[in-house]
Amino acid sequence: MECTDSLKALFMDTVRSLTGSARRICMARTVKALGPGGQRRAERAFGWSRVTIRKGTHELERGVTCLDAFTARGRKRVEAPWPALLADIKAIVDSQRQTAPQLRTTRLYTRLSAAEVRRQLIAQKGDSDDTLPTVQTLPSTLNALGYSPKKVAKSQPQTKAPKPPPSARR
Repeated sequence: MECTDSLKALFMDTVRSLTGSARRICMARTVKALGPGGQRRAERAFGWSRVTIRKGTHELERGVTCLDAFTARGRKRVEAPWPALLADIKAIVDSQRQTAPQLRTTRLYTRLSAAEVRRQLIAQKGDSDDTLPTVQTLPSTLNALGYSPKKVAKSQPQTKAPKPPPSARR
């Protein structure tokens, strides 16, 4: 079976619109329709990975869907190696937390910087320097806990009294 340009475009658009197991099974059916040497021809014509095609063929023949481990990918959260880290940070920061003086938001502010939180974790909780996350990591952890590591400005008194209306001057 020879593929024309319109068939190539149709197959590629169809595969692009699908995800996961459905995509692999569609690839496997296309390869099966191409006949002997279909995997190699599909790889050259469509740019599909032969590993993905084989996985799809396996799924098609066996009727078993291979699960993708998307949750196992990527970096682990900072709390994974240190389960007590969040509780320790919360204990240190809670003594220094404040709300905004205007009370417009429910966000909590702390006067402690990330570097100071790290220093206090070492001093108070007895953690060693090399086992704690870096200073660059701690601000995102503080934000995840609901704290904003910023200085809270005090309420400023008004410096000028408002101008009286023109009718009140006389």
